[in-house]
Amino acid sequence: MEEVKQLTDRGTKEIVLIGQNVNAYHGTYKGNEWDLGKLIQKVSLIDGVERIRYTTSHPRDMHPSLYEAHRDEKKLAPFVHLPVQSGSDAILRKMNRKHTAEEYLRVVEQLKDSNKNMALSSDFIVGFPGETEKDFEETMKLVESVGFALSYSFKYSPRPGTPGAEYSNQVPEEEKSARLAALQGLLTKQQLQFNKSMEGRVMDVLVGDPSSMRSDRIFGKSEYTQSIHISAPSGSEDCFNRMVRVEILHGRQNSLEGTVLSNAN
Repeated sequence: MEEVKQLTDRGTKEIVLIGQNVNAYHGTYKGNEWDLGKLIQKVSLIDGVERIRYTTSHPRDMHPSLYEAHRDEKKLAPFVHLPVQSGSDAILRKMNRKHTAEEYLRVVEQLKDSNKNMALSSDFIVGFPGETEKDFEETMKLVESVGFALSYSFKYSPRPGTPGAEYSNQVPEEEKSARLAALQGLLTKQQLQFNKSMEGRVMDVLVGDPSSMRSDRIFGKSEYTQSIHISAPSGSEDCFNRMVRVEILHGRQNSLEGTVLSNAN
């Protein structure tokens, strides 16, 4: 809490709570037990905080107070990075993920129920040892079911000293490449659909580094972490490190385009 206050005193508007499994956080402050949901609620009360994010999350550690924070805290971005890696229960067990595909989907449902504007990103690994075509199809089915705003996907590669490296049923490199191409094709399609769905919306955008500005354009980040190229009137250099109201005109594959309406505060 003291660090957040120090940051806001220096002009920071967006606070990002970071951990390898940040939603498993438990701690004490002034003698009280806190989890991540409680921490977010308290951070939101600090003067100067305008947006809060957290990353990275594990599905098994989502909990009621975090859903409540997404429901109640307007400063908490309606965006969660929630890695799943695979849609196959067999592969999830081999990865020691400690959750099933169905359990993951229930978490997604609860997040979306908590905030109608919720969007998600994820991580995927294809070609884990023993992954069959059926396993891969289950991953594709999960992706279709969720509809991700953004995702990162990779081919499995053996790492010395890990259990996976010792498995004899390694997936051929050619098959891994084909599966990755199919998965990335679907994820790319979903990302474009999500960005296109922003067209016509008015969003609060945090304007970034002034070194990236031009006389007629400024750059910022949406609550969903999208890069936004913003047509701006004269005097927009004053928008640096401010929230501005932006109407989204175009959704592109990797960014949005919009125009400034006003300062958000």
